[in-house]
Amino acid sequence: MTTQETIKKAVDYAKENNIKNIVVATTTGGNLTYLEDEKDLHIVGVTNVYDQGRNQMLEETRKHFEEAGMDIVTAGHALSGAERCFSTYFGGYGPIEIVANTLRMFSQGVKVCVEVSTMALDAGKIPYQEKIVAIAGSGRGADTVVLLTPSYTRSILDTKVHKIIEMPE
Repeated sequence: MTTQETIKKAVDYAKENNIKNIVVATTTGGNLTYLEDEKDLHIVGVTNVYDQGRNQMLEETRKHFEEAGMDIVTAGHALSGAERCFSTYFGGYGPIEIVANTLRMFSQGVKVCVEVSTMALDAGKIPYQEKIVAIAGSGRGADTVVLLTPSYTRSILDTKVHKIIEMPE
C-alpha cells in the first residue's frame, strides 16, 4: 500500500467512525501534503527533534501547514528521548526502550503511532482521553494506521491501542 493509500484509509476510517483528530508522523512534511484538503479533521503533524540546531522540516514548510490549519509538534521522542542518552552512554536498556521494542514487535509504524500521539497529547494539541487515528511508517512515508487513546508521557502505560487499521506484513 502506498503512502497516499494509507493516508486515505486513515481519513476514511476517521470520518466513518466520527474521529475528529488525526496525528501524523512526518519528517519533512511530505505525509501532510496528502491531508491539506481535509478541513473537517484536526490534523497534527509530529516532526523529528532538532539536531545540531536544525530540523528536517524547513521553517517555510512548517509555516505553510500551520497556515493551512494544521498543528505542528516538535518535541523530544516519547519512547527514547533522554533515556537513549543513558543507555548509549552506560549500556543496557531502560524501561521506555523496552516499551518501544515491544511495540516494534508489531511494527516500527505501530511504535511510532503510539509515540507521536503521546507527543501531540503532551503538547496539548489533541484532547485528553479521546480516541484518535495515528498515521506513521517504517521509514519514509506512511504504512501504518492505528486507532488509539494516547496518554501523557508521564502515564504512557495508560495508552490504549484499540485497533491496528493498517500495518505492513
